[in-house]
Amino acid sequence: MSSIHKFLLIIPVLAVFTVLHSCSEDFLMKEPPGAAAGSVMESPDGVESLLVSAYSALKGTSMFGGSMGSDWMYGSAYSDDCHKGGSAGDYANPGDAYDFLKSHTYYVRDRWKECYEGVLRANFALEYLGKNQNGPNPIAGPRALHIEAEAKFLRAWFHFEANKVFEYIPYIKTREELAPVLPENVPNSGRGWDGIEEDLQFAIDNLPAYRPLGEPGRATRYSAEAVKAHAHMHQKEFNKAKVLLDDIINNGGFELVSNFYDNYDMTHENNAESIFEIQAVTTATKHYSVFPAGAAFHQKGPASLGGWGYFNPTQVLFEAFQVTEEGLPVTDIHDRVPLAIDQGLGSREEFIPTDHLLDLRVDWTIARRGIDFLGWGIHPGGDWMREQHINGPYMTKKYMHFKSEQGLNLDGIGFYNGKNYRLYRLAHIILWRAEVAAEEGDLEYARTLVNMIRTRAKESTPVMGLCTSYSDLASNPVVDWTRPAANYKVEPYPSGHPAFSGIEEAREAVRLEIRFEFATEGHRFFDLRRWGIDGEVLNDFISRDTEVTDYMKGARYDPEEDDFWPLPPDEVELQKGILKQDSSYLNFKTLN
Repeated sequence: MSSIHKFLLIIPVLAVFTVLHSCSEDFLMKEPPGAAAGSVMESPDGVESLLVSAYSALKGTSMFGGSMGSDWMYGSAYSDDCHKGGSAGDYANPGDAYDFLKSHTYYVRDRWKECYEGVLRANFALEYLGKNQNGPNPIAGPRALHIEAEAKFLRAWFHFEANKVFEYIPYIKTREELAPVLPENVPNSGRGWDGIEEDLQFAIDNLPAYRPLGEPGRATRYSAEAVKAHAHMHQKEFNKAKVLLDDIINNGGFELVSNFYDNYDMTHENNAESIFEIQAVTTATKHYSVFPAGAAFHQKGPASLGGWGYFNPTQVLFEAFQVTEEGLPVTDIHDRVPLAIDQGLGSREEFIPTDHLLDLRVDWTIARRGIDFLGWGIHPGGDWMREQHINGPYMTKKYMHFKSEQGLNLDGIGFYNGKNYRLYRLAHIILWRAEVAAEEGDLEYARTLVNMIRTRAKESTPVMGLCTSYSDLASNPVVDWTRPAANYKVEPYPSGHPAFSGIEEAREAVRLEIRFEFATEGHRFFDLRRWGIDGEVLNDFISRDTEVTDYMKGARYDPEEDDFWPLPPDEVELQKGILKQDSSYLNFKTLN
């Protein structure tokens, strides 16, 4: 028995005790998991431990189909941002050719299992909170209300993560809330939006503005507003999103940090821009890392640390960062020029990187030849790459840590790091608000908001270290460390610029800014789908990508059939008549 049956319906007592002994409140303070205080689930300590166990499920437990925190497989590797990467014999990626096969079903099984395990844990916290309140040692009223709000926030988020992947989901509440309907009889008859919004509204109404118990990993009122606004954006409910976004901007007290990459290093975590972060930590014996972590580390070179060399950014993404002489984006992909690529070249062969003007965020996002890799050295190209001739010449940067931060990562082989994942930050809110303004025709406000992000990028510290020799980067790079690594220029849009002359133009400018700011962070495919341009963009990407890699040859993306993934076939079989398979996958009756 698996998935929803194992994690929701049986609810074995043993699993509860396992939860209690595997997590603690210290997790939320970036300390390694330990034994929870107390042994009785109805006690205050037991309830708090059950709540923390729900927080600890945020990142998921599987590297591929789960990995809810970063959504690197579904949100990025299924889009024009990245390939999953690897080599023959590796786990296949169902997104590489938009051809979902039965051999890929473990991906969706993992996602289903991990979303609903998170739901299970949140519901456990709610159920035992209720028992505690009726027992001899009840948690004080204000804290009890906060626990309920935190648990409902988490329950909504886990369902939202299921909603992004599966078109129709069951919304599972506690047995008391569902009565007289049993959890196993809740059908996947809708998207789950009503339940998501109801739980998030409860969290908004009852969570404090600042972190409960002073712990940085906990949800706040503004965390709940951010997730609810995101849900409204997915539904194109711009007026509803607008109210929440404005409250966060005007009353949340958040500020854009001065440097773009302060949102990705380990020394600026839980900063003034952060609204909700998934906490991560490593010690000499334990790790709690956000995926893809080690999978996205280089497999070769000094920064490999046992990495797998997965998650390769595309040439299409790299070329998206080119800018005009004015330091402004080239919004039309057909107006972008081809940029130099070292595909198939050895590290001792001469390669001169492009001198085209680029947005400086490119080299904080993509690891490429001739550019310093977070203090680990000048990237030499092929010598650091896994199957460079197949996967392309790029790796990601946002999941790797600076060499100077290696001392903060004490886990054995170094495959995991303790870098937090910024799930929601002020830049999300500003750019979603710019989206709303563009849709409403408030073009000047849309430009103002986009320029807040562009001005921060302009004033951010660029990657430094300009290579002045190109023939042997593997052993003898000549570098001028006083100069930026490439030809960077970022400027805000001036008043009257054509990019904000109409709704369609402003819409495109905002969407491109979202790509610059959040590339490789697991949002791209979901953004394309909610914008309704997934078919156009991804089929154009396929035609361009086949000039670089072999992954996509013969592929075609169908927005009617490929926009969601099938439910795990074994779950549909176990709950016949309750769970209904996506109509695009009715032939998926058994697992390979």
